[in-house]
Amino acid sequence: MTFLASSGRKAATWTLLASGALPGVLSVAGCSALPDSGPSESHVLDSARKDNPLHYQIMPVTPEVIAVLSSEHPPLISSLDTAQGTGGNNDRIGAGDMLAITIFELGSGLFSASPGSLSTATGGTASAPGPSTGVTNTTLPLTAVEQDGLILIPYVGRIRAAGLTPEMLAETIRQKLKGKSQDPEVMVHIATDIGNTVIVSGEVHRPGRELLSSARERLSDLIAIAGGAIYPPEDTYVELLRGEQTGGTDLGTLQSHPAQDIRARPGDRIHVIYRPRSYTVFGASEKVQETPFKSPDLTLAEAVARAGGPADSRADPNAVFLFRFEDIPAARKMGITTPAIGDWVPVLYKLDMMNPNSYFLAQKLPMKNKDLIYIANAKTNRFYKFTQLISSFSGYAYSAAWIAR
Repeated sequence: MTFLASSGRKAATWTLLASGALPGVLSVAGCSALPDSGPSESHVLDSARKDNPLHYQIMPVTPEVIAVLSSEHPPLISSLDTAQGTGGNNDRIGAGDMLAITIFELGSGLFSASPGSLSTATGGTASAPGPSTGVTNTTLPLTAVEQDGLILIPYVGRIRAAGLTPEMLAETIRQKLKGKSQDPEVMVHIATDIGNTVIVSGEVHRPGRELLSSARERLSDLIAIAGGAIYPPEDTYVELLRGEQTGGTDLGTLQSHPAQDIRARPGDRIHVIYRPRSYTVFGASEKVQETPFKSPDLTLAEAVARAGGPADSRADPNAVFLFRFEDIPAARKMGITTPAIGDWVPVLYKLDMMNPNSYFLAQKLPMKNKDLIYIANAKTNRFYKFTQLISSFSGYAYSAAWIAR
């Protein structure tokens, strides 16, 4: 631009503006020189066909797709619960337990010196009122269940204890003593219970070993017993290691979906992890930002609404895209043949918000952690910006002309 000042006047005149040459200059540059917030629908579709090293597929959101995706949500930690019936096994003896075993005998027995002897010390013998022959009871020293599940009982030998209830073990010992002791009776008590415990670790207030009771505690119960999670439920991931299998979900899901809050078993390891879930919105939306879930469940419709929805002035509601690394089983179930990247398959879901059916589908499409929503720009977006730019400079020209008068 050339700025000219008249010596006798303080008004200014812009040569290009006054002459009307600016629109011609801008038209030479063209609309392509204007910045944009992202590609249009056609650009996204063309890229998938021509420049697609990941070989991702574009999947229109249909009822069939929703059926597959909604069946995965919430994460099925309950698949690790293969127990049959409602009975529990929290009263079983396990390796590492310490057992208190008391043996009652009639008359002089294997474990007592004489019917009239009396001792209150552990491992001693006490007499009890009874027939003329006398009844004695002997508490053996605390007996440890070895790693192989066996214990050693005098006059009985090594017998299996792991996997039995105290009552079952007592009957086994009694049967072994028959013929060696006069009318023996046996009582077994788990003094130190290691086998019926779980380990709760990670982001809880009191991590450690927790004892299971006959109440058959659930996963969320044990987290509460451990002092509760440090972070909010929706940002807390609960990982369960059971044998050789691993599963997990967020604590909010355990609390809101009882079917997922399975009962713990002896030997379970529960690891509580701080893992805040979020998604990101790009393109022609009112807000371009990373947004936390703040709830156990979140649908695509809710996610778009939290971002303010499509921008009326520049969005193409025909093209709302969801970029996701999908679980391999779900991808294969939908017929997607894209090669996996590690444990995930890149998928691009497309939703047409100009179709009323899409609003129903969007309410059933569950969001996942780290999803990316892209709202495409309308094809007229650059032309709109161009006309706005022309209007702005035209306004400056009229102002300059008015000042020059």
